[in-house]
Amino acid sequence: MADITIPADLLPADGRFGCGPSKVRDEQLGFLASIQPGVLGTSHRQAPVKNLVGSLRSGLSELFRAPEGYEILLANGGATSFWDSAVHSLIERRSQHLAFGEFGAKFGKAAASAPWLETPDIREAPAGSRSETEAVAGVDVYAYPHNETSTGVMTEIRRVAGDVGALTVVDATSGAGGLDFDASETDVYYFSPQKNFASDGGIWFALVSPAAIERIERIAASGRYIPETLNLAGAIENSRKDQTLNTPALSTLAMMDEQVRWINARGGLAWAAARTAESSAVLYDWAERSAVATPFVQDPSHRSDVVVTIDFDDSVDAGAISKALRANGVVDTEPYRKLGRNQLRIATFTAIDPADVRALTGCIDYVLERL
Repeated sequence: MADITIPADLLPADGRFGCGPSKVRDEQLGFLASIQPGVLGTSHRQAPVKNLVGSLRSGLSELFRAPEGYEILLANGGATSFWDSAVHSLIERRSQHLAFGEFGAKFGKAAASAPWLETPDIREAPAGSRSETEAVAGVDVYAYPHNETSTGVMTEIRRVAGDVGALTVVDATSGAGGLDFDASETDVYYFSPQKNFASDGGIWFALVSPAAIERIERIAASGRYIPETLNLAGAIENSRKDQTLNTPALSTLAMMDEQVRWINARGGLAWAAARTAESSAVLYDWAERSAVATPFVQDPSHRSDVVVTIDFDDSVDAGAISKALRANGVVDTEPYRKLGRNQLRIATFTAIDPADVRALTGCIDYVLERL
């Protein structure tokens, strides 16, 4: 392939479109610098760090419009750690899992591997579509992703009709902070901060309901063996003190705190959701008009507003497009590695300017004309 130089006036102001780690705004780095040396390199048990955690927990409660009694928890580890924590601390006997991509499937596998739990009810759907929850006797946790990062499929947050005692547990890693939802429709809304919150990994957060807190504390008191690092009862205790079991990455907390304040100051979750919807619509509209591209997710109501997947026909090598874009500073448009499709995967997270998404479509057109 010949080298392609995209004219500077076509390039986006910021060429980062990765699905995680994601674009970090300059203002976040400025805030990070401003708290040195009072926070970085200091004890996470002391007031400067605890105040930072307290600010973040308060900001997330505001952002999510937390109902009465809901709490923000945090603990060391990412979403994978949370799945193991849920297997130990949240599922009593049996869970139902929607598996319509890599990450929903992984939670189901974690539950299936636990010898103290009954075989989970796993409801699969082909990549690019989604499965749906259904009330099943004996299921006490219904689990699904808000947004499947691997495929670009989005789902609605709602409780399962007819199953009052069960908990609704939502993997929100790529949706939180970029998709609107009604928090009263879920009991656990958990996520890592390296997507819409434009921070780094190594920690998880969760918005949890009083019913989920009661379940966690009851299981902890039941005598079930729970490793300390996976014990959600310990996460409740530490979070109420604005701390974590082990030292967290303080820069991660700082960058996330700035991002949450930035979103809240502009209108909160409704503003963020409108911004991501605008950006994603630019890409879907472009793909619908293209002679060689089409949205991977066929049902428009299932298409994600924060992770856009676009298929190309056999006449076009999507890998060559990504390679040419990367050579011009437009990065991380490659598809999810395990999906194995001839496609681009483009983040439209809250930090990404819709104007840059429009510029990206112009860059893709420029490259296509020269491949």
